[in-house]
Amino acid sequence: MSERCDALLVGAGIMGATLANLLRQLDPSLKVVVLERLPQLGRESSGPMNNAGTGHAANCELNYTPEAADGSVPTGKALAINASFERSLEFWSSLVEGQQLSDPAGFIRAVPHLSFVWGQANVDYLRRRFEALQGSPQFADMAWSSDPEQLREWMPLVMAGRRLDQPLAATRVTRGTDVNFGSLTRALLKGVDLRLGQQVLGLERGGAGWRVQTSAGELEAPFVFLGAGGGSLPLLQRSGIPEARVYGAFPVSGQWLVCRNPAVIEGHNAKVYGKAAVGAPPMSVPHLDTRWIDGQRALLFGPYAGFSTRFLRQGSLWDLGRSIKPYNLLPTLQVGAKNFDLVRYLVGQVIQRPKQRIDSLRDFLPQVNANDWELAVAGQRVQIIKQVNGRGSLQMGTEVVSSADGSLAALLGASPGASTAVDTMLEVLQRCMGERFASEAWQQKLKALIPSWGEELGASAERLAQIRQRSNGLLGLSA
Repeated sequence: MSERCDALLVGAGIMGATLANLLRQLDPSLKVVVLERLPQLGRESSGPMNNAGTGHAANCELNYTPEAADGSVPTGKALAINASFERSLEFWSSLVEGQQLSDPAGFIRAVPHLSFVWGQANVDYLRRRFEALQGSPQFADMAWSSDPEQLREWMPLVMAGRRLDQPLAATRVTRGTDVNFGSLTRALLKGVDLRLGQQVLGLERGGAGWRVQTSAGELEAPFVFLGAGGGSLPLLQRSGIPEARVYGAFPVSGQWLVCRNPAVIEGHNAKVYGKAAVGAPPMSVPHLDTRWIDGQRALLFGPYAGFSTRFLRQGSLWDLGRSIKPYNLLPTLQVGAKNFDLVRYLVGQVIQRPKQRIDSLRDFLPQVNANDWELAVAGQRVQIIKQVNGRGSLQMGTEVVSSADGSLAALLGASPGASTAVDTMLEVLQRCMGERFASEAWQQKLKALIPSWGEELGASAERLAQIRQRSNGLLGLSA
């Protein structure tokens, strides 16, 4: 006999954990079950070594503000991502305030965010980006400098031994963060009905809405969310909903160089993002990151990309092949042909030698000692291939896919991912539980959880300062 629940969430990563917690806050009477195929939670994309750990707020990520053909720098995407991360901070702050999350230092730390470039063209671009962002209160605290002495103060190891015969510049936001999404996931799922080591074997309409066969039995639920990272697309395809038929996937693996010299680790305190090389895809943006992993300070550089047909680190080599269907074969081939720069980049990353990786790091640390660093495997990211106007298109963000009746939703894609989990899961609820979501009871609870709910963050510098002061205090982000 099937077990019934009100909401069945597949995947115990940051997305499923966020949705489970939101549902618990909005309606504690709901029976929510979370399935996870691994024996531990948060071990795939949410694990600290499997993502950048950056609280993505568009402070330093130049791929969120690409230069337009006329030389202008559009800021719409950066402003939206910044506001979305701010709402994540507000939600976590409310859980800390309500003593539902303890020890915020266990999952979030203040780490300055810097963009660093060299060469006159890149310096000019960074200046224009800085000036464009300064028009919003959201980025009013961003600082700019091309003065080598100031740059040495901001990032001493990056400037040590650096030649000054070419223009250099950086921007800096002191209110940056490093987030351990694995630790946060575990904290958010405390008290949730969590079924570990249970794999979804079947997914079909029936009963109360959906019947889900697992390795431990069958469950029925009127609402199912597929938040299994790279495993979401195969499950979405298995559901048979017509909305799934325009999607395919392109997996990209990752690697980090990890510093093992404590003196070097302690000498750097920032997330320093560079600019992708000409012709390289946005995902190739390198960064040198101070990280906090399981309470220990760390220093990572990368990511170096690679290619694997797996959709998850602990997935199958057959994942990509099994995801290709008659309806997405042509779009997948079109993406491969259209994105030759990406293919060339991935091939170059796969065949590069250790010396080439160290040479990339030397752009950021001129005095790097190769013996201080070792290579480590990062997570799998599965980029979306979507059929748009009859042709395949590679999508670099995340996307919520839902059935017409709102009974099933899935999250596909990668960056900015975890940082915008709260906004993304609210989108899922709005799409799939629209009537309850719009109710006065839920809206009042959302306003209590996210004080800026319903407001435009950049509309008032004074209001934004109030919101940030609250989050800073509750999360321990104050300078």
